[in-house]
Amino acid sequence: MSTFPIVPHLSGYWQDAFNLKQHLQQFLDIDSSQLEAKFATALQDLAELGRRDFDWEDASKFYRDRVGEAYLFELATWHLTSTDYIGDTLKLIADRASGTVLDFGGGIGTHAIAAALCPEVSHVIYCDINPVNYNFVSHRIQQLGLEAKITCCTALDPTQRFDTITCFDVMEHLPDPSQQLLQFQQLLNDEGKMITNWYFSKGSNQEFPFHLDDPQIIDRFFRTLQTNFFEVFHPYFITTRCYQKMLG
Repeated sequence: MSTFPIVPHLSGYWQDAFNLKQHLQQFLDIDSSQLEAKFATALQDLAELGRRDFDWEDASKFYRDRVGEAYLFELATWHLTSTDYIGDTLKLIADRASGTVLDFGGGIGTHAIAAALCPEVSHVIYCDINPVNYNFVSHRIQQLGLEAKITCCTALDPTQRFDTITCFDVMEHLPDPSQQLLQFQQLLNDEGKMITNWYFSKGSNQEFPFHLDDPQIIDRFFRTLQTNFFEVFHPYFITTRCYQKMLG
């Protein structure tokens, strides 16, 4: 259990993950027993899809066109069974996020919703190339009455700048995550914060066949990170880190 107190304006996450199950049932038009059955096999179903269809030469097409609803269930299962861990990530967002926020590769929308509920945040841009994720999060935003605070997109405007960038469980899915860091460096305002994590492993039983684990690419990622950003301390026992970009 987390040793840090719950942030009042984010209490809805600890209650029901911002009403996640109900949103899934509404969006997919399924009953609770069907939903629980999907949760039970979510990780296995996504792993099998990855082993069968994933190709690094066309990774974007896999996430955009092939994953479909499978990611909804896998991500929802993780967010519903790891409440304290993800909750501490949301507390970090509450501590550091401000102004205009980019939630890149935002998945099922948990982090975008949390950012939008923070009083220091003026607006959130949720970006995800998966059309199912995009439509589901659009549905969630409407259900939660956050249309004025969150905008959804599938591609970024390269001229826009952000005060905060969040990017969770995305870097390991990219063929060249170093390039994504450099894009974030360009998109981030000088005093802005980047809150991110990564998991460069295919898992102990190859349960993540679509994760990057190439040592040379990973080495380049960390060199790029250390050259362009410096870490900002936070007290939470999570893999997520907070950064500001190097200036000058």
